[in-house]
Amino acid sequence: MIRSMTGFGKTEFEVGTKKITLEIKSLNSKQLDINTRVPSVYREKDLEIRRLISEMLTRGKVDFAIYLDNLGTESTSRINSAIIKDYFKQLKAIHKELGLEVNENIMQSIMRLPETVKMVYDELDESEWLVVRENLVKTLDELNRFRDQEGLALKTDIEANIAGILDLLKQAEPFENQRMENVKSKIKESLDTLQMNGSIDKNRFEQELIYYMEKLDINEEKVRLTNHCSYFTETMAEDEPSGRKLGFIAQEIGREINTLGSKANESNLQRIVVQMKDNLEKIKEQVLNVL
Repeated sequence: MIRSMTGFGKTEFEVGTKKITLEIKSLNSKQLDINTRVPSVYREKDLEIRRLISEMLTRGKVDFAIYLDNLGTESTSRINSAIIKDYFKQLKAIHKELGLEVNENIMQSIMRLPETVKMVYDELDESEWLVVRENLVKTLDELNRFRDQEGLALKTDIEANIAGILDLLKQAEPFENQRMENVKSKIKESLDTLQMNGSIDKNRFEQELIYYMEKLDINEEKVRLTNHCSYFTETMAEDEPSGRKLGFIAQEIGREINTLGSKANESNLQRIVVQMKDNLEKIKEQVLNVL
């Protein structure tokens, strides 16, 4: 069964005083392209996160993010008292030298100066990381379930277009037979117009006519096109990722349809070929999103 490369997963949970949200989404891409946004406390686990994603996802442009909300009253900001005291000492000396009054406004000026407030970053707690990792696996599972659902929709649409191509191929049969009769009549009319008065070698004429008719014959193309469509349907049912393989088969289907168009030589057949190409383009667009 085919799987889409488009998917989304989200998990929210709490660890201690932290509310953690994991989000992951994927879009179609030729290769696996992983982009992560993680808080600094989990930065050292970035390689492990990427490895886990690559193990559970095959292809796609993947964006993963971790969001942290602190549910406690503790702040990660700390007043740098040593720096503030030093600033105050220097500014007080300057005020005294200039004969200025020292008042509470001096503290407002000090707090605007660099390094008066410092950020305190927590060290990674391994037990907390194990919880995050467990939920990351759940998030990836959710994304894969989303991909499976999207894959079913893709399968339904692609199968409808494959069936459309085969149905159009059946519709071409009456026009194909009539086309051959029209070609024969046209050749005979052209010869009659030349008024060659029986000087035509009938055996030679029949040989040339057979050669010409064989060049216009589309039976081989019809058989190959039918086989390619069957192979396409069989490949979609495989358990392994088949997006690239389906793309190659779609190219072969396109070659046979183009050959039918070049041999059509009849307006109704040409219309049918155009409709086949329309169905095939829809298939190709969908295959781009197949894993």
